[in-house]
Amino acid sequence: MADLRVTVAGLSLRNPLLLASGIWGESGASLRGAFEAGAGGVVTKSIGSEPRDGYPNPTIETYERWGMLNAMGLPNPGIDEYPREIAQALSAGAPVVGSIFGHDADEFARLAARIEATGVHAVELNLSCPHAEGVGSEVGQDPARVAEITRAVKAAVRVPVIAKITPNHADPASLAAAAESAGADAVSAINTVRGMAIDVRLRRPVLAHGTGGLSGPAIKPVGLACVWQAFERVKIPVIGVGGITSAEDVLEYVLAGARAVEVGTAVAFEGIGVFGRIAAELARRLDQLGVARLEELVGAAHGAAPPPRTPGGGQGYIPTSV
Repeated sequence: MADLRVTVAGLSLRNPLLLASGIWGESGASLRGAFEAGAGGVVTKSIGSEPRDGYPNPTIETYERWGMLNAMGLPNPGIDEYPREIAQALSAGAPVVGSIFGHDADEFARLAARIEATGVHAVELNLSCPHAEGVGSEVGQDPARVAEITRAVKAAVRVPVIAKITPNHADPASLAAAAESAGADAVSAINTVRGMAIDVRLRRPVLAHGTGGLSGPAIKPVGLACVWQAFERVKIPVIGVGGITSAEDVLEYVLAGARAVEVGTAVAFEGIGVFGRIAAELARRLDQLGVARLEELVGAAHGAAPPPRTPGGGQGYIPTSV
C-alpha cells in the first residue's frame, strides 16, 4: 500500500493526520485514545499560565451538514496541572504537540519552556482563537506581534515551533511570513472562522459569548485558500486545518501545499474512529492514483495546467475519471 509517512518540521508521523487542538484533547486518556485509534500525532488543548473556566453555556451550536459554532473561551487546567496528561499521551508513543496561548511574548516564552519540559515533541502557538479576549487572534492579527512572539519562543525552547495563524485577517499569508521571519519551523492554517447565530424567538445570540468560531466542512475552502497562499509565500512546512472529513479532503490540502493536516470537528461528530477510517481511505486512494508516497503530492497543484474550457467557451472544471 501507499506510504503515508510524512515529516513536518522534524516531526516524523506515521500518517499526516493530527488531532487538532481544542477537540478531544482534554485529558491524557483522550490524547492517547486518538493516537491508538489511528492519528499520526496529537495536539493538546491550548494551555495557559493559569486555570481558566471559559465562557458560560451555551458554548456550542452544531449543524448537521456543515459543522459547528463554538465559543468555549479556552477552558484549561493551567500549565501546572497539564504535564500529567501529556505524560499519559507520551507513554503511548504518540508524537505530541503542546499548544499554548498567552497575552504577550514573555508569557508565551515562559509557557513554551514549561511545556517543552514535559517532553512534547513540538510547540504550537495559538495565535488565532477568534473569540478569547486578549489572547488568540487579538495578539495574532498583527504580523509584528506574531514575529515578536515567535522569536521569543524560539529563544526559549529547542523543540520545533509551529505558529497557528488566523483566517480572520486580510492577508493570512503575511502572518505566516512573519512567523517564518522570526524562525518558526512550520505554520498551521487555519483556526476557526469568526461567526455567530441568533435565536429569532429569543432575539439574542445562540452562544452566550455572542460571536464564536465556525469549524467543519463549511470552512474547508477558506482553509485551502490560506494553505495555498502560505505555501506560495513561505518555505517552511504548512499544516492544513479546516473541514477535513475524508481522504479526498486530505489530498486537496496536500496538493495545495500542506505536509500534514489537523482533524477536529470530524472527531466531534464521528469520534476518534475517524482517524483510522481516513487513513485507510487515503492509502486506497493513493493506490488508485498510482502514487507510492503521499509526500510526492505536496504542493503539486501549484503550477498545474488550468482546467479545460467548457463547450460554451467559458473556463470551467470538467471532472475526469482516474
